[in-house]
Amino acid sequence: MLEDVQNRRDDRQLPIDEVGITGIRYPVAVLDRERGKQSTVADVRMSVDLSPYVKGTHLSRFVEILDESAAEVIPTTVTVILDALRRRLSAGRARVEFRFPYFLRRVAPATGASALMDYQCWLIGEQDATSTTVLVGARVPVTSVCPCSKAISDYGAHNQRTNITISACPKRGEDGEPVPVWADDLIEIAEAAGSCPVYPLVKRPDERHITMQAYDNPVFVEDMARSAAEALARHEQITSFSVEAVSEESIHNHSAFARISSPSPGDKRVWLGGL
Repeated sequence: MLEDVQNRRDDRQLPIDEVGITGIRYPVAVLDRERGKQSTVADVRMSVDLSPYVKGTHLSRFVEILDESAAEVIPTTVTVILDALRRRLSAGRARVEFRFPYFLRRVAPATGASALMDYQCWLIGEQDATSTTVLVGARVPVTSVCPCSKAISDYGAHNQRTNITISACPKRGEDGEPVPVWADDLIEIAEAAGSCPVYPLVKRPDERHITMQAYDNPVFVEDMARSAAEALARHEQITSFSVEAVSEESIHNHSAFARISSPSPGDKRVWLGGL
């Protein structure tokens, strides 16, 4: 019988917070609000903690668990994977990340020209002996026009590309499992917070429409973070969230950002009128 070297004792008495695999790509199916499911390819990271007395973990088991469970990546699947990681690797904590491009067909506002646009999305789960946390997220580009520039200029206003990043924790259903949160919902919330959405394909009439729409709706990073936070706080399937807007400034060599996180239970901050 071949020796299991990973199970040798380690006498340095140093626990490891995370050990596992990263940089592995895997075909997955994710939830799609319009079509039910969408096929994509995810970059996966999986890890567990390690006792201070154990030399190493069994990396092959990570891939085995991924292959068994990742055909459909939804919040309940993440819970199954976390359970399997902790059980089969005798771990106290486990974490898994799926990061993937999510494609939506976007239609230009004036001509109706359409093409696919990709958004970076993710599904992340963590579990220990007492709790499981699942996060759904998306990073969404929008156009933003500076309100100050518009107010003080004789004509025109500077604008920039802003990325709005949302991470949301789904509520749990009657069965105790996290309910689905559509990536489409997060994308729409982010796009509504900007001056104007970004489109993959535009013609001259579309460019005219987009330019004027953005000019009529100037927003600071603070405005975008607050608008998205208001919408997320009212979403019926989300229990907590964080949102960050980062504008790549066109007249500075730095970026501007604003970030809002929903308060944890017991937080005494005044929050969206008591929502």
